[in-house]
Amino acid sequence: MKLKVISTGSIGNAYILESENEALLIECGVNIMDIKKALNFDFSKVVGCLVSHEHQDHAKSFDEVMGLGITTYTGAKTTQFLNPDNFHRSLTIASKEIVKIGSFKVMAFDVKHDAVEPLGFLIEHPECGKVLFLTDTNYCEYTFKGLNNIIIEANFSKEIIDRKFGSDSGKEFLRNRILRSHFSLENCKEMLAANDLSKVNNIVLIHLSDSNSNAKQFQREVSDLTGKNVTVAEKDLIIDFNLTPF
Repeated sequence: MKLKVISTGSIGNAYILESENEALLIECGVNIMDIKKALNFDFSKVVGCLVSHEHQDHAKSFDEVMGLGITTYTGAKTTQFLNPDNFHRSLTIASKEIVKIGSFKVMAFDVKHDAVEPLGFLIEHPECGKVLFLTDTNYCEYTFKGLNNIIIEANFSKEIIDRKFGSDSGKEFLRNRILRSHFSLENCKEMLAANDLSKVNNIVLIHLSDSNSNAKQFQREVSDLTGKNVTVAEKDLIIDFNLTPF
C-alpha cells in the first residue's frame, strides 16, 4: 500500500491510499484536475472517497469526484449542506457506523470542528492494517486499539499563536478560532501519547499551517515522543504505508 499526498493544509487536502488493485480517496479539497493527475487518469480502481466535512479545503471537488463515477461517503448533514448534483453516488456514514468500501473497512467517528457534522475515520485494509485519519478538530475523545499507521493533523504551535495573536495583538479572535477548530502540535502529541503505538509503522503529520507551524520542529518533537517513523506531509509525497515495516 502507498499513501499519496495530493495536497495538504489550508490550500486544500486530498490523500490516496493505493494498492495494486484498488484505491481510496480521502478528502477532495483540491481542483479535480489534481486528483485526476494523481490517479494517472485511471479511476477504475477507486472504490470511494471519504469526506470529513464540508469546508472547501476538504470538499472542493465533491461533485466532480462523483462525476468520475466515484461514490462519496460523508455525514448526512454534510451531504445536505453540500447539496450534490449526483445524490445517488453520495452515500452517508454516521459516527460509529462501519461501512465496507471495496476491501477497505471504514468506521467514522465524530470530531470537534466548526462544521455541520465533522468526522474522523478509522480505516482498515489487509495491506495497511488499521489507519487513523484525524484532522480539523480541537479534541478527540476516543482512543484506538491496534493502530498500524496514523495520519493526524498538527496544524499549529500554541507557542507561535500566543506570540503572534496574544492579548496585545488585537487578533485574539483569530487565535481563539484556531484553538477551537484545529489540532495543535500539543494536542497531537497528547493524542499519540494516549494511544497504544506499539504496532504503528508511520505517523504522518498533515494540515500544517503555513504561518503558525514549524515542520522540522514538529517532526522532531513527535519522533522524539513516539520513537516512530514520522513524516510531515507535503504536496506529491508518496510513502510506503503497510501493515508491517517490511
